Amino acid sequence: MLTRIPTGTWLPAYVPQRTTVLATILLLCSMVQSATVGYDGSCLNGLNILPSYANYFNLNAATTGLNTASIFIGGILANLVGGMLTDHYGRRLSMLYFSLLSLLGIVLQAAAQNTAMFTVARVVLGFGTGVNGIAAGVYLNEAFPSRWRTWGVGTLNNFYYIGALIAAGVTLGTSSWPNSTWAWRLPSLLQGVFSIICIVLLPFIPESPRWLVHRGLNDAARTTVAACNADGDASDPRAMAVYAEIVDTLTWEREVGKTLSPLEIFKGKTTRRRLMIGASPGVITSSTGNIIASYYLGDELTSAGVTSSLAQLKANVVLNVWCLACAVAGTQLLVRWGRKPSALACQFALIVLLYIIGGLSKVYADHTAAGVTSSNALVYGNVAAIFLFQGAYSVCYTPILNLYPPEIMNFSMRANGFAFMNLLLNCCALVLVYVMPIGIANIGWKMYMVNASWDWLFLIFIAVFWVETKGRTLEEIDEIFEDRHPHVSDVEDKAGHPVDVSVGEVKEVPEEGKVE
Repeated sequence: MLTRIPTGTWLPAYVPQRTTVLATILLLCSMVQSATVGYDGSCLNGLNILPSYANYFNLNAATTGLNTASIFIGGILANLVGGMLTDHYGRRLSMLYFSLLSLLGIVLQAAAQNTAMFTVARVVLGFGTGVNGIAAGVYLNEAFPSRWRTWGVGTLNNFYYIGALIAAGVTLGTSSWPNSTWAWRLPSLLQGVFSIICIVLLPFIPESPRWLVHRGLNDAARTTVAACNADGDASDPRAMAVYAEIVDTLTWEREVGKTLSPLEIFKGKTTRRRLMIGASPGVITSSTGNIIASYYLGDELTSAGVTSSLAQLKANVVLNVWCLACAVAGTQLLVRWGRKPSALACQFALIVLLYIIGGLSKVYADHTAAGVTSSNALVYGNVAAIFLFQGAYSVCYTPILNLYPPEIMNFSMRANGFAFMNLLLNCCALVLVYVMPIGIANIGWKMYMVNASWDWLFLIFIAVFWVETKGRTLEEIDEIFEDRHPHVSDVEDKAGHPVDVSVGEVKEVPEEGKVE
């Protein structure tokens, strides 16, 4: 059964009555950016292995880097305006408009006639997916059922590997067309399936209740909170508690002068501290070393001793299955362990594994230079270390990327702060995706050692500055940073499960007046 609820925009919403069904649709609709980016990374991995792709564009190390990294140019441009667009149009309309733009970029990429057209298409695609990523990440944090938020939002970025797995399978299949441009055009075109899924599902999800309260649409917000948390029952104690916290917090933000201006993220010591912590995953997740396997797995496997194109394409498929399994397990780990302990363990494991990969790659390179055939044990050991590295990354950094930054930032800075985090991510990724093939070509195994060495700085940063947010609602996280308490605290206990809140404990909140 579907119920129409107000959204504050021209796009209506006919939402399922059951919260579990709605939560599923919320997640599937929001996955568009993570699945598209995952597909893109794995697709380019496969294309960079395919001779038909390299020969068509006459690629060298520099143009390979440009073709691959150009998506991040669009991402950088998107993150300069994405937060403002998400706040202005709302979360749903932003996902709609920029899913359509992503489709345009995908069609252009599939139809590319030369490197310039391919690059422009990927800039357009990067812009569309960039704004989509901001809107989807903020939206799911704000709309997903409170009691399942950690699991749901953590799962969002796991769709990266679903997209990557599909792309790996597609490029493996089209590798049997060595003389056809469709070997790379078809994988490029199929990337649009996730945007289409998002567009189809958008009419069946509500707008963010926090965005509705900001617009002064309190009745709509109350209805939306009930739909997202209590099967549409507005008198449910949990729904009343969540709604009261939202209105109380946004009212407080208005009273202390907070606005949705992009400059708001830099105002005040507390806000800057939240921005520093919340934006740090953008730098960390793009700079730990995963860029190599995400976009240049072929080069990495070649340095490990796996030189067959078919074997590399098969490894790409298996690697994405492995990473998806690790990411799913890691989402549950964030629920149980929390964000900070998981990140510390993950970062330390990545450092150790990068040193191992670098050391084994050096031995293989020395053997090759001396004309000595490397043993299977050396090759398999290096491949195993690569898989363990990507698995360790997936356990924590894949689910945490869309979960931790939005919950660290309050409503006034959430969209623009999340955009700033993504801006840093895209800037780092742009540089590293372009530089990595050049670095591997020139210094080989030493690139892993350099990467591992700067990763120590990230470990220290996490240990010193990150704060734990496990078991708190978005409004309750304010207690960590602000000298105030939410209207109703402890909606969730420390294990992330709901506690009883009687109706009498929840004060009714006035609806009149636009919260700005």
